[in-house]
Amino acid sequence: MRNVSKLLIVVAAAALAVTGCTASEQASDEPPGADTQSFAPPSEPEPSEVEPTEPADSGDAGGPACTAADITVEGAAGEKPTITLPDTCSPPTELVIEDLTPGTGAEVTEGSTVQTNYLLMTWSDRQIVDNSYDRGQPFPVENVGSAPVIPGWNEGMIGIKQGGRRLLIIPPELGYGPQGQPPVQPNETLVFVVDAVEVTGA
Repeated sequence: MRNVSKLLIVVAAAALAVTGCTASEQASDEPPGADTQSFAPPSEPEPSEVEPTEPADSGDAGGPACTAADITVEGAAGEKPTITLPDTCSPPTELVIEDLTPGTGAEVTEGSTVQTNYLLMTWSDRQIVDNSYDRGQPFPVENVGSAPVIPGWNEGMIGIKQGGRRLLIIPPELGYGPQGQPPVQPNETLVFVVDAVEVTGA
């Protein structure tokens, strides 16, 4: 619960270094993820001294926790997906992992490197915060299980196979936690669709 200070796609220092820059202005050796808002999931946010805030408004009508079956994802693996979230249930409080398209290649295990494409939507406002498809360059995650990414990715990428597409619904404590990472609000539930483009190592 307290590992919320780890990074999901880029270290906080890298995110700060590109503040105010557009994606086209990034140095070629920077990992993808930073856009015009200088946001780069799935990196972990830097530890914060800010007091925890109230959870983000869930943006739903309450009710039982949603399951993967309640989420609609359109688009084939390898293509930019479209996500539709329901308004009849609450965001899950535990990590949800669902394979949308089974892969047929190598499987991600602890220590693997996986090249990924991903799209991130925030639950409370149903907004797409970031995606790698528009950048045309996969995001590499090295040493899965201990990678410098948020815990929801280190846990959620284990077991996906090359060529597969996976839905990850990540509760705040496995994401950016009470400090958030602008424009992601504090205590936000994250919804990722992730494609495993290439899997190597183990």
